Amino acid sequence: MKRILLAVLPLVLLVGLVAIFALNMNRDPSLVRSVLINKPAPEFALAAVPGTGVEGFDTAALKGGVTVVNVFASWCIPCRDEHPLLEKLRAETGVRIFGINQRDAPENATKFLNELGNPYARIGGDSDNRVSIDWGVYGVPETFVVNAEGVITFKHVGPISEETLRRDVIPAIEKARAG
Repeated sequence: MKRILLAVLPLVLLVGLVAIFALNMNRDPSLVRSVLINKPAPEFALAAVPGTGVEGFDTAALKGGVTVVNVFASWCIPCRDEHPLLEKLRAETGVRIFGINQRDAPENATKFLNELGNPYARIGGDSDNRVSIDWGVYGVPETFVVNAEGVITFKHVGPISEETLRRDVIPAIEKARAG
């Protein structure tokens, strides 16, 4: 009996592991839970990125209207891919978009925005990554929706696609506007 158990146990463990992996294969990696959802945005202040032509921002600037906060960097290839959709989002919804420029040289950020356009009403430079850490950012790009009271109501990890823009981001903005 002991021999049969020793022979079958590894097979049972293997089947269990395969089942766990199979159940998680279709999981959307952009749906990373955030402990900040439905909580006020962290206290911070970011200076403007020189050369971008827009102001930096702080926690207080997030209040008074729904804001999309997008964490980006010029060195980030997915940020370049999602950039036209941020322009589209601003044009279609009129939402204000603030950027957190993560670990980037100001001249590179300026070149990136001059080349692709600037959808951001404000951009703060997070050169030491401190604010990004406080926001729970795993990597760039990441996008948050903040309601008029300064509460984070939505987080999207990774680049926004046309599908996630329509399915997730725009509905999150509408929900934040509705209160």
